[in-house]
Amino acid sequence: MTPRDVVATATVLADDVLLPAALDTDVSDVLPAANLDALAAAGLFGVFASPDVGGLGVAEELPTIVEVLASGCLTTTLVWVQHFGLLGSLLAPGPLSDAWLADACAGRRRGGIAFGGLLPGPPVLTAAPHPDGWVLDGFAPWVSGWGRIDTLHVAARGPDETIVNVAIDAVEGDGVAATRRRLAAVDASATVRVDLAGVVVPEERVLGVAPYDPEGSLGARLRLNGSLALGVARRCCALMGPGPLDAVLDARRAELDSAGDEGMAAARAAASAFAVQAASALVAHTGSRSVALDDHAQRLAREAMFLLVFGSRPGIRSELLARLTAP
Repeated sequence: MTPRDVVATATVLADDVLLPAALDTDVSDVLPAANLDALAAAGLFGVFASPDVGGLGVAEELPTIVEVLASGCLTTTLVWVQHFGLLGSLLAPGPLSDAWLADACAGRRRGGIAFGGLLPGPPVLTAAPHPDGWVLDGFAPWVSGWGRIDTLHVAARGPDETIVNVAIDAVEGDGVAATRRRLAAVDASATVRVDLAGVVVPEERVLGVAPYDPEGSLGARLRLNGSLALGVARRCCALMGPGPLDAVLDARRAELDSAGDEGMAAARAAASAFAVQAASALVAHTGSRSVALDDHAQRLAREAMFLLVFGSRPGIRSELLARLTAP
């Protein structure tokens, strides 16, 4: 498949599979497995892995693909993008790559992230040396896809200001506890708080150890999160029909594409604020029926609210507050 083919496939999935089910997904207790199965059948769990390991080899168009899928169903796309942490780690040669990469590309092994160790400030999730590998203690406050993922990529703060990346099974027991967090939007993502108490991870489950750099580059990850906001705005614009917000959507996308690390906070804030603007415009355009639970306008408005805080950082929050409180 060419990159254009992959984008076209994602567009069909968004418009013909995810969007028609989005209202039912929105009120489901847990994301229907069929949504993720459809992405797996299209090869999208291995989207940026090379074809020689079972992927699609599409990296440059990934922001567009995320945006397109989010325009169909933010909940499904949110859970799917969590898989990229595991997939990216498995691209480095090693025993876990040999054992899991093909299944990860095919969507037979689905990953989630528990990145408590990356949060700025005092560590809330730590890894300490253990005779058999590492022992984890602490918590990850937001883990999405519980019950729909197989493996958690855990990033914990290690000794000497390091980040220890390990893979554990996404199941409760043996020191792992999950507590459901009820959300005003994307609740079917089955987002939980995961507490880890004395969880021993053998050396063969280690994905890597890297320096902890709270000011390091987050550009690529934050760019994809911006695509989620653009996806919500994209659907709002489509439901309203051609209008002046189409040009704003293009401008916000261009800003994200050109932002780089230094400008990413401002570009992310602009994308999230625009999603709120577009969703508000759709509510006004739709009229009184927009507050009914069977109308997409109320769903998209709640999702835009969610994206004001999802994947945020202090710089993004400051930029958003400046935009939203400006007279």
